[in-house]
Amino acid sequence: MDSKEKYINPFTDFGFKKLFGTDFNKELLIDFLNNVLGDRERIQDLTYLNTEHLGNAETDRKAIFDLYCENEKGEKFIIELQNVKQQYFKDRSIFYSTFPIQSQAPKGREWDYYLKAVYTIGILNFSFPDQNEQERFLREVQLIDKETKEVFYHKLTFIYLEMPKFRKSEDELISQFDKWMYVIKNLHRLQDKPVKLQEKVFEKLFSEAEIAKLNSEDMKAYEESLKTYRDNYSIIETAKSDTRIEIAKRLKNKGIDFETIAETTGLSKEEIEKL
Repeated sequence: MDSKEKYINPFTDFGFKKLFGTDFNKELLIDFLNNVLGDRERIQDLTYLNTEHLGNAETDRKAIFDLYCENEKGEKFIIELQNVKQQYFKDRSIFYSTFPIQSQAPKGREWDYYLKAVYTIGILNFSFPDQNEQERFLREVQLIDKETKEVFYHKLTFIYLEMPKFRKSEDELISQFDKWMYVIKNLHRLQDKPVKLQEKVFEKLFSEAEIAKLNSEDMKAYEESLKTYRDNYSIIETAKSDTRIEIAKRLKNKGIDFETIAETTGLSKEEIEKL
C-alpha cells in the first residue's frame, strides 16, 4: 500500500462496504442515495438486507449484491460497485433486479401483483459507449413507450454513475450530488478535506475513511482488497495498451502518418516508430 495515501479507496470492496455498508455509517448511504435520486421523495431511513439471494428453486442461479437495502416505504435498493466492464453487464443488472421483484410475492395467499419500487444504482469505474458522444456521467433508465417517449413503468429504475466521465474540479462543485461524485472518485488521492466539502456528512465520511484509524484486522482486509483492485486495474490497463499497439501497427502498415496514429491511439511518435 502507498504510504502516502491518507484515505481508503472506495473502489475497493472493503472501502466501499466500510463507508456505505454498516449501520454506523447508514447516514452516509442515505445522503448519497437521496442526492442520486434527485427530486424523488427523500429516504428517511434504511434497513440493510441480506445481500445473498437464491431463486425460487435451489437449482436457480444465485445473486450476491454489494449492498441491498429497504427504505421506510418498503422500496428496495441494490447498490453495486463495478470496477471492470463485463460483456453482459446490462444483462446482469436486469437479472439482479428480478430478485427484489420476485421476493415481494407473498407465499400461500392471494396477491393482486402490487409491487414496491426497485432501484438499481451502479457506481461504475468505466463508461458505456455513447453514440452521441455525450459526456453524461449520470444515466437513468426506465421502461418507456417507444412512440410517445413517456415512462411506461415508474417503479423499476436503473441509475448508472459513470465515474470516468465526471471531470469537475473542486472549484466547479455546486450541488451535493457533485460533491458526492467528486469525493467517491478522488477520495484515495486526497491528503486534506476539500474546502467545498465541509458538510457534516462529509466530515463523517473523511473520519471513517482515514487509513490510520483502521485496526489491525481491518488493515489486513483492506490491503487484500486493495491488492485485488490493483491487480484488476493492471490487467485492464495491459489489455488497453495491447489493443492500442495492435491498432497502431495496422495503421502504420497502411501508411497512415504518425501524427494521426498518435492522436488515434494515444501512443507517442517515438513508440510508433519502434513498432
